[in-house]
Amino acid sequence: MRRAGRVVAATLARVREACVPGATTAELDALAERTIREAGGVPSFLGYRGFPASACVSVNDEVVHGIPGDRRLEEGDIVGIDLGAIVDGYHGDAAVTAPVGRIGAGAERLVRVTREALERGIAQVRPGRRLLDVARAIQTHVERHGYSVVRELVGHGIGRSMHEPPQVPNFVDQAEQTVLEAGMTLAIEPMVNEGEAEITRDDDGWTIRTRDGTLSAHWEHTVAVGPQGPMILTAP
Repeated sequence: MRRAGRVVAATLARVREACVPGATTAELDALAERTIREAGGVPSFLGYRGFPASACVSVNDEVVHGIPGDRRLEEGDIVGIDLGAIVDGYHGDAAVTAPVGRIGAGAERLVRVTREALERGIAQVRPGRRLLDVARAIQTHVERHGYSVVRELVGHGIGRSMHEPPQVPNFVDQAEQTVLEAGMTLAIEPMVNEGEAEITRDDDGWTIRTRDGTLSAHWEHTVAVGPQGPMILTAP
């Protein structure tokens, strides 16, 4: 999984650099697929439950699962890039939210707080802690800054399949008392809205966006529960 994670990290770095004004979301997707395959991996997302691309590219009010196409990025946009790779039968999955040129202070703050929420959730990953501790750390940081955590979408276990038990919520759910054990591998991915938490789905069946049209940010890492703490498998 660490090998798959390195492929994901390198791919995200290249795609993030390509998020410039005038680039199309389809061009970002093509770059992602080419980079994954050149590294000896297979795109996890392409064809998964019918998804038509190798990367989810979600712009501004799109939360996740944006389908790449002919949309051109504009100065000031923020772009959620979510992708996965399979190497030797194991998956890595990660996401970043990238700026396009210079972005507004509000957008910059949202992106930063979401990344920080992911970091705080990861810090709770150690044997004996619960998924509830991960969720509480994420939700507390997000709401302290006046933002909302998406409720309908959560993180997940990951390994030989992209989605495995357990679910990894980003909000406190008292029913989720799973105790973390060394060797577990989790995709932790806060999805944070500038406004209300509610979301809608586009007619394409995939694209999720904020119901109120405000911005959304998404950060994700694949993390292993190590004997002494978290091991970020999708770190560069």
